[in-house]
Amino acid sequence: MNDMKTYDFGNTTLAGKSSVQNRVLRNTYWLLALSLIPTVLGAWLGVASGFSLFANSPIFGLIAFMAIAFGFFFAIEKYKDSSVGVLLLLGFTFFMGLMLSRLVGHILGFTNGTSLIMTAFGGTALIFTGMASIATVSKRNFSGLGKWLSMGVLLILIAAVANIWLQLPALMLTISVLAIGIFSAFILFDIQRIVNGGETNYIRATLAIYLDVYNIFTNLLSLLGIFGGSRE
Repeated sequence: MNDMKTYDFGNTTLAGKSSVQNRVLRNTYWLLALSLIPTVLGAWLGVASGFSLFANSPIFGLIAFMAIAFGFFFAIEKYKDSSVGVLLLLGFTFFMGLMLSRLVGHILGFTNGTSLIMTAFGGTALIFTGMASIATVSKRNFSGLGKWLSMGVLLILIAAVANIWLQLPALMLTISVLAIGIFSAFILFDIQRIVNGGETNYIRATLAIYLDVYNIFTNLLSLLGIFGGSRE
């Protein structure tokens, strides 16, 4: 009888844990979808107004961007357990839409610009769906990727800052290709953390996955613009 009670209690605990993980994952996907709306609005407003944080000085623009972004990160972490955190996250995605507008405006300068943007969006959606599916069904533990992926992001950031002065096309292409690979793997890592119970806050989870998706889209769009853009 005691064994039966223990068995039932264990099942209830596992069921409860699974329910929490499913709820976090579901809320993360909903908030991620919602976050695309202010991103699109920010990009549209940025293109329409000619917004560019880097117009006067790339270094000043980089410093301003990092300050604003990390300010949002700090505030979202502080209010991650309340509705204020959701509003801050949506505000951050609007800001990232503004930052995206310079690239979008450049791509729209091509005669096939709209097609390139839709192709980049479709490619990003396919990558996300594939990585999310693997993270959800795979029995393999991808938690060991975290340290290596973080190191990869740091190297990409250093290379990107260096290329502000170097202006090497080959380095820019290398950075974009590596970024797509690294942030695709980050989707795998971040979603499996939710599935395995390592992340229980859907606002923080959404922020992590949003950054993964954003970086894949921007780098994929950059590559498409370089190799597929047409001025005719």
